[in-house]
Amino acid sequence: MAALFIEEIDVRQVPGPSTRLDLTGAHFSVAAPDALPLVWTPHLVVIVRCPADGDGNEVLEVVYTRDGEQIARNVQYLQVEPGKFSFRLVRAELQFEDYSTVEAHCRLGSGPTVVVPYTMLPPAADA
Repeated sequence: MAALFIEEIDVRQVPGPSTRLDLTGAHFSVAAPDALPLVWTPHLVVIVRCPADGDGNEVLEVVYTRDGEQIARNVQYLQVEPGKFSFRLVRAELQFEDYSTVEAHCRLGSGPTVVVPYTMLPPAADA
């Protein structure tokens, strides 16, 4: 499993047949567009591979935490053809009262966790 915050994703087929995921705007932080507090909804893409001998059915859980405290959670059923890859977009409404870092803890079933940070920065200074 891999996870990344992105701005956009495009899926396309190429000869093989093979699928390409074109990810645009991968990032781990953003400058606040307005004064705080604000609600922000970043897009997290989670890419999953099912082993060839797997059954392909699992639950994807993403828990968002700040300073060790859960602030949001998303749970969704995931079905991946054995031996193949799939992806899911996960979007949460995250409240930012101050400039801080949120961590997305991604896990399939009771498996290991992949942690992806996301930091809200102060607004960019005008040039």
